[in-house]
Amino acid sequence: MGDKKQQTRRKRIFVNDVDRYSSKHIAKFLSTCAAAETSEDGEAEETFGSSGGQPAFHVVATSSKDERASFLLEQYTSPTRDELLERLLECDVVVYNISENATQQQIEEATWALTTLQAEMENFKSRKIFILVSTVMTWAMTKPQNPDETDVLLTEEEYRRRRPHPSFKNHNNLEKLVLKLGRGKKSKLSGYVVAGGLQYGKEENLFHYFFKVSWLMQFPKVPIFGQGTNFIPTIHVYDLAGVIQNIIQLKPKSKYILAVSDSKNTLEDIVKMISDVLGPGKINNVPEQEAISMKAFKPEELEYLSINLRLDAFIIKDSFNLRWTSETGMVENMERIVEEYKDTRQLLPIKIFLVGPPAVGKTTVAEKLCSHYQIHHIKIKEVIEEKMTQLEIVNRADPEYVSEEVMAAAQKQLENMNKSMEMNAGRLADHLVFDILQEKLNSKPCSNHGFVLDGFPKTYEQAKLMFSDEDMENQDSLSKTPVYNKKITPEHVFALNASDDFLTKRVQGLSESVAEKMRYTQEEFISRLMRYKQLSDADETLLDYFDELEIHPEHIEVNTDDPEYTDVMKRITEMVGIPKNYGISSEEQDEKDRWQEEERKQKLATEAAEKKRRNEATLAEMAAQYEEWQKNLSEVKRQEYELLEAHCLPLRNYLMKYVMPSLTEAMLECCKIKPEDPVDFLCLFVAGCGDICNTVPCKLILLQFSNSLGDLWLHMWE
Repeated sequence: MGDKKQQTRRKRIFVNDVDRYSSKHIAKFLSTCAAAETSEDGEAEETFGSSGGQPAFHVVATSSKDERASFLLEQYTSPTRDELLERLLECDVVVYNISENATQQQIEEATWALTTLQAEMENFKSRKIFILVSTVMTWAMTKPQNPDETDVLLTEEEYRRRRPHPSFKNHNNLEKLVLKLGRGKKSKLSGYVVAGGLQYGKEENLFHYFFKVSWLMQFPKVPIFGQGTNFIPTIHVYDLAGVIQNIIQLKPKSKYILAVSDSKNTLEDIVKMISDVLGPGKINNVPEQEAISMKAFKPEELEYLSINLRLDAFIIKDSFNLRWTSETGMVENMERIVEEYKDTRQLLPIKIFLVGPPAVGKTTVAEKLCSHYQIHHIKIKEVIEEKMTQLEIVNRADPEYVSEEVMAAAQKQLENMNKSMEMNAGRLADHLVFDILQEKLNSKPCSNHGFVLDGFPKTYEQAKLMFSDEDMENQDSLSKTPVYNKKITPEHVFALNASDDFLTKRVQGLSESVAEKMRYTQEEFISRLMRYKQLSDADETLLDYFDELEIHPEHIEVNTDDPEYTDVMKRITEMVGIPKNYGISSEEQDEKDRWQEEERKQKLATEAAEKKRRNEATLAEMAAQYEEWQKNLSEVKRQEYELLEAHCLPLRNYLMKYVMPSLTEAMLECCKIKPEDPVDFLCLFVAGCGDICNTVPCKLILLQFSNSLGDLWLHMWE
């Protein structure tokens, strides 16, 4: 019973640096592996589950980032050596991945982990496996045994003869250390080396540049750096993870395992196929040095792409039970690899259709949507003109570069178009329009990025002829839902609506020259508006077609003359979602950041100037108010003084007439006699001056005046 529990116990697997491309996908793959079925004798059967069922492994990992990966049981962010050793001892399998641009620090850490586990081996409670995921770059300088046999494939049996690229000698030394493990029967630590080919798949890594420039249609020809004739051993990152899964479950006798697909493709083969499936379909050889100046690759990445090896991995073909993702390599599986790349990076085309009456603003909104989502504006008139120009260029091309068949086909198509326009008063027949438009929507830029259809098709029949898929209809004739071409059919349909009065006023506000250019003269506008209304009232309308496809149109009212269409754009972008592309380039982002920084500084300067202006205005206002207050205060004081003067005038006259003569006489007398107490003398002298000085007011005045005068007198006397 205990043995059975041991067999079914989930193995704990450690993977280093899960924030890097290769380790992330290896860990993710292992976390989704189903437990291997076991037979009665406890041996693992040959068939492994890779999804569904009970998970076979608990995956833990280190990372330099705090963001936790959902597929991990535990994640350790930048642990110390002691912390890391404690975690490694808890695991059944330790996977160290140095296959992609490993730094010296990472190689030293892997070497430390290996030697430390070897030192702790006696304390292991159960056997452990150490798997080093290395790279075929340790074979880069290996030559065939017979120099004349240049087409001979190298196999694992010759691993002892391998010669590394000069930059990968440390990788090679670490491989040798791993191969020394487990030589004794009592050893509790066994080691395996997996020499992986250049990895691809999912969001891509080393080959990402070629995928990106192809998807963006950045160049008319995708550049290949160097001759491109070198053979590159490759493997899908999930197939590499499958090799590791097989090692864990099968424990093969061979300790050195090549992990490459069964393909012998050159760099040119790979890039050409990427360009054909995803990009412009053409390639261009440029000097290797330009890869650095174009910032396409780093020097260490170019070392990988310059490898020239043809390897035969017979162990994984003969002894392993791999559920291959891409056994025949990149070239043979490019269609599926491209879809995987788009899906992983969410590079999905956004397809929008705008309908509405004339002058409602379809073209303006379409241009804004194209700018926001970086997709293509499809205006039927411009598409037709572009096609005719292309055909004329082909007809005038040098026969040396264009085949006679292509020139004849272009000539015939141009003649048919001209003839149709002559017979239809300058208009092209619908079937020719549909052919041209379908070709445009199927083009790489539109299929990669997406598009906004501006006002065409206009009727139910036109939409049906344009978007229906006849091949699928024949295969699925019993389906109730109409079958349509999903590659070119819009996913979002928006009907912009507005009242006749609003549209009429908008058109009337245009200048005469603009109205003529846009066909919005009064007669033309009314005719177009009536035509739109007739089509909208038909038994089967354009919008009915999309309803039948279950692509239900969204109606948006345009009732304000906002040239930016802020509300309309807000509603559409909320329904469509975020852009699904690479966004702006690093150079464009730097320019945008610089512009935003300048705008921020300018805004701060403007705010500071405005604040200073307000402060100065406030201070000026306060100064004016203070000046006005001082002026008013002076006026009040003047008026109070005049009032007091007016009140004091009768008393002053009285004193001058009746008091001052006696007081003057008393002071003169006091000066002559010089009494000891001049104040008393003055009081007595004045008091004896008669009835005038005996009145109450006079007494009070005399008393106050005498006191003041007495003080002065004493001062003078002293």
